[in-house]
Amino acid sequence: MTTFAKPELLSPAGSLKNMRYAFAYGADAVYAGQPRYSLRVRNNEFNWENLEIGINEAHALGKKFYIVVNIAPHNAKLKTFIKDMERVVAMKPDAFILSDPGLIMLMHQYFPEAVLHLSVQANAVNWAACKFWYDYGVSRVILSRELSLDEIEEIRQHVPELELEVFVHGALCMAYSGRCLLSGYINKRDPNQGTCTNACRWQYDLQEGQEDELGQIVERVAAGETVDGREEDPNAKLLNSSADDLKIAVNNVEPTLGIGQPTNKTFLITEPRRPDEKMTAFEDEHGTYIMNSRDLRAIQHIPRLTQMGVHSVKIEGRTKSFFYCARTAQIYRQAIDDAAAGKELDPSLIRQLDSLAHRGYTDGFLQRHTHDQYQHYVSGNSTSDFQQFVGAFTGERQGNLALVEVKNKFKVGDFIEIMTPKGNKSYRLEKMFNRKMEPTDVAPGDGHKVWLEVDPEMELEYALVLRYLEDGLDTTDPHGRKAAANANINIKELN
Repeated sequence: MTTFAKPELLSPAGSLKNMRYAFAYGADAVYAGQPRYSLRVRNNEFNWENLEIGINEAHALGKKFYIVVNIAPHNAKLKTFIKDMERVVAMKPDAFILSDPGLIMLMHQYFPEAVLHLSVQANAVNWAACKFWYDYGVSRVILSRELSLDEIEEIRQHVPELELEVFVHGALCMAYSGRCLLSGYINKRDPNQGTCTNACRWQYDLQEGQEDELGQIVERVAAGETVDGREEDPNAKLLNSSADDLKIAVNNVEPTLGIGQPTNKTFLITEPRRPDEKMTAFEDEHGTYIMNSRDLRAIQHIPRLTQMGVHSVKIEGRTKSFFYCARTAQIYRQAIDDAAAGKELDPSLIRQLDSLAHRGYTDGFLQRHTHDQYQHYVSGNSTSDFQQFVGAFTGERQGNLALVEVKNKFKVGDFIEIMTPKGNKSYRLEKMFNRKMEPTDVAPGDGHKVWLEVDPEMELEYALVLRYLEDGLDTTDPHGRKAAANANINIKELN
């Protein structure tokens, strides 16, 4: 059987806790941002002290720790950059991830010993760009998400000495590899300065617009109505934000005639919390771009990425939970190990990733798809209809009982999975006990603790508890309360 070199499994670390869970479940390396210079200013626990702790812990485990410095810096940031980097370089991280050519130049000038990786924000999409950066001293390029498998392989063939890193899981940006202006346009939070508010995930209403006599885009007046003295337009129509209507909006485009220009449409977009702020969106033959993208899941392509010699496969999610870091690391660890051993992908791994809340999955640009396979029109929320993370073991044990810190409600009779770095076990929960060791049927939710029976030999460090969801339930309504209310069922009877 042919074997291959294992690509590195690179996990996100928004906190020390996330880092520790990622390492426990098989990650080879993590990446974390230095807050002033990375694109994850919010939800980033890493200050100077925690960066040093994280780097030292990673090295003690034989793992790697990369520092993200991928902001688009204005002059003010340059004034403090060298001084700040002196402190980080002294901590001896394994590499710095940068996108700005100026910062890369300064790193070469002041810290020539530092290992540099090119951030995905640099938008490297061809082998010539990759060769340029390699010749300039960058040892690894994190390729743009917009590349296909064939394009990645072509880059690998043209620049075989360059390390390549590929995103395989996590959120996708509606802009070109993160170079987005939407959040800055709507609420003055610049994504390129690390303050993105994910405005692409919000619910929007679309209303057809028209150009007035002054050349301004205004609301097209519906039949029987007048707005600001303008006469009604019998052809006007209002599109709400239901899935069907939004699909109509992005698909209802007249084709290009001959070689001439396409017939364009104009819409006004409003976000329900800002009904008086109308934004113009032009739609042409390519569709309307201000939409909510699905999440990337490319585990099915791990075998090919391994065979072509990609050096690192990357999981997005520095703002995600420690459960997310653990689950993705565990599943992709098995996929990588199997691929390196020449084995086919275990199809159950694809289903296991459904235990993570997501916006619908796509394998992104790695294969060609129609646009609606990239987008999720119904909601900007992440959800799962397979499993829900409900608790984490605290490490406290008494005989065959182990204490669980509850994160989400579960109850006796649920089918649960105990997830550990050594392997997982699923079974029907028959009993549990409250903190006073009294039998209880329900673990009420976040903030509570319960005792579960476990094998005394089972290692529970970093162990987690998941609940399988019954048909028709998902993590937005895991106990059927909404369905019960809609059907006028007594909720007490349901529970």
